[in-house]
Amino acid sequence: MKTTLHTLLTAGLIAGSASAADVLVTSDIATSTTWTADNVYNLQDQIYVLPGATLTIEAGTLVASTANLGGSLAVCRGAQINVLGTASAPVIMTSDADDLVTWRESCNEWGNLTIMGNAYISENATVGNTPFPSATNVAAMEGLVAAFPGDPNVLYGGGDDDDDSGSISYLSLRYGGRVIGLGNELNGLSLGGIGRGTDIHHVEIMNNVDDGIEIWGGTFNLKNFSIWNIGDDSLDIDQGFRGRAQYGLIVQGFSTDASQGSGVGDNACEIDGAEDSDWQPVTTTSLYNLTVIGQPIDGDGLTAWRDNANVQYRKCVFMDCGEKVVRFDGDDGDGANGYGFNGTLDWPTRWTTAYNTYSTINAPGNAQSFYRAQFNGNLIEMTDSVFFNNTNGSAYTEANARNVFDAANNNVLEPATSPVTDIQRAAPVVRGGKVMQQVTFLDPAAAGDATTAAGSIPAGTPFFEDVAYRGAFAPGENWLAGWSAASAYGFVPGVQTLGTEYCSANANSTGVAGTITATGSDIVADNTLTLTANNLPQLQFGLFVTSPNQASIPVSSGILCVGGPIGRFTGPGQIKNSGAAGAFEITVPLQSQWPVAGVTSVVPGDTYNFTAWFRDIGAVSNFTNAVSITFQ
Repeated sequence: MKTTLHTLLTAGLIAGSASAADVLVTSDIATSTTWTADNVYNLQDQIYVLPGATLTIEAGTLVASTANLGGSLAVCRGAQINVLGTASAPVIMTSDADDLVTWRESCNEWGNLTIMGNAYISENATVGNTPFPSATNVAAMEGLVAAFPGDPNVLYGGGDDDDDSGSISYLSLRYGGRVIGLGNELNGLSLGGIGRGTDIHHVEIMNNVDDGIEIWGGTFNLKNFSIWNIGDDSLDIDQGFRGRAQYGLIVQGFSTDASQGSGVGDNACEIDGAEDSDWQPVTTTSLYNLTVIGQPIDGDGLTAWRDNANVQYRKCVFMDCGEKVVRFDGDDGDGANGYGFNGTLDWPTRWTTAYNTYSTINAPGNAQSFYRAQFNGNLIEMTDSVFFNNTNGSAYTEANARNVFDAANNNVLEPATSPVTDIQRAAPVVRGGKVMQQVTFLDPAAAGDATTAAGSIPAGTPFFEDVAYRGAFAPGENWLAGWSAASAYGFVPGVQTLGTEYCSANANSTGVAGTITATGSDIVADNTLTLTANNLPQLQFGLFVTSPNQASIPVSSGILCVGGPIGRFTGPGQIKNSGAAGAFEITVPLQSQWPVAGVTSVVPGDTYNFTAWFRDIGAVSNFTNAVSITFQ
């Protein structure tokens, strides 16, 4: 036993030295750079990742910029960013006023993340741009300030629809939107001309002064996104976006007491076709499995339509709208032309016109390969969705005019029960002259009529997953748990766990005891068991151990809750750092590499006990409690 424990502790101690540092980022990133979880990065200005450079951000890294100073991050065309967050160790970008556990009514404390790519856009304000698709069509990014006329670092757009700007996973963006000037604000996540080589999933925007996610052109796909308490439009799409999206949660609210559009939410989904409606590309997209929750008393539209946008909403939930579910604006109100301009199809016609009917006005030479996001149906659709508690007198006026609730569309109109498992709101308050009821708790898992869906996706269709429920969450599912601000602030339920927890852990240097949770599946054949250690001191090394036996043995500053024979997970990637989130996780290899002596793999019927060792402040050892799992 002594030899085993000595080996266990030494494995963690030799893994490296975690000396936390607050790194002030004061200059642009010109060469490839990695930000690590043992530092906190503080953006002191508008920082650019310059062409040719790649910024990699490790799981668990915290980017916390000085509140109200103006730090922000922008990735230029020809550069890349790789955000490598995980479900237990997300990357968080926020201000240093965020304590990471308590929601505040605030925004505009730092800038945002902006990414600029080389895919096609349609934008008519730049001198020299053409109304037909051209690799020379570019635009200056909203919220950025050019250092000199023609500064290429603030431009997006081009002619490479396969452009790769990197990857983003498990990224939480909070309290942003630094205002440059009236009409020149930073969105939570700004994506201009991003190509389909870019991978973005599990991204969250919480509290922003302007839009949540704004997309200008491009062809990338987006999956598992959450947009909550946004000061303008939650999801804003423009300039010919031709990608796809699935599993999105939008919760309208407010981030601060300011006018609607600058602190109080406007439209949930505002989608423009092009900067002028007869330009190409024109937004043509499919959006699957959205859960869109509005403000029931004084909110704005759930879907707004402008400038010839072609959008298919499928398997969605639309609820609690205080205005119109379908809001036909026609144009964006800045002098552009709307649906039907210059021989393009008008608004009613698009609802009955097949998806593969391509405009011949300013057309590309390869329309079928240029427009790939829609694969069947009509150019505009709202199908196989649930509409609930939309009580405004004009909520369904335009939807009825467009025959949204014809039987063939398989929509459910105002069912008797909610399509989400639970939703709770605060008492009404006035913000920006609007009566708001903030969502304080949401279990977004599908309920009632959202638990089934009739529509199916043809085999071989890329990107989309063919699921049999409506909305962003399956019954009993919460993919926000553990990594998001919504989870940290208590707005959504915690992780659904496996096994039985036992044994009491000693408090660590944070003042609380470390905990272990098991999620995924206890079925050996699934091989998806994930262990997560939480409530750990920041920036400390650790690992997981297992045994068929339970124990309660004082070791250093902790209690070891397993007895011999003990195995420790120390393979590649299995020695962890708790990072800024004070947590780490592994997916346990049930069918191979089992660390207990004499055991090759777990078999159904086996019971194993798990705990996590971690180095605490002062190089002492401590442990979490333990969990016992009987496998099937």
